[in-house]
Amino acid sequence: MDDSFMLYDLKVEVVGSEKPMVCSHREGDYFLVIGENLVFPENNSFSMYALSALLPLLPAKQRVLDQNDWMLSDSVIACPDPNCGARFKITRIGKRKFSHGACTVEPLYREENEKTEKGEYRL
Repeated sequence: MDDSFMLYDLKVEVVGSEKPMVCSHREGDYFLVIGENLVFPENNSFSMYALSALLPLLPAKQRVLDQNDWMLSDSVIACPDPNCGARFKITRIGKRKFSHGACTVEPLYREENEKTEKGEYRL
C-alpha cells in the first residue's frame, strides 16, 4: 500500500512595513522549511522570538488546505514585538513527497480501527 503524502516547501522571508524595524531583522533575510527541517542560509540569523511566533503556523502552511481556509490566504505574520515593523511572508515554493513509514513508527490511521472497546471514537 502506498503510504506517501505531499508537503509544501516554504520560504519565510523578512519584509518591511510602514513602521521601522527595531529588532535585529533585515529585509530579505529568510529561512526555508523542507519537511521537518528549518534550513538557514550561511551568514543569516533569525530572531528566536520571531521564530517562536512563526513555528506553530508552519506545519499547517505545508499542507494542502481547503480553498476557503484562512490559513491559505493569510501569509504575512507580524513580528511579536509590537514596536517592530517587521513582517514575515510565508511562501510555498515547491512540493515534496514523503513516506509515512519514513517519518514515524506509528501505523497508518484507519477509520475502521478508530472505535475503542467502549464504543467511543478516538482521534
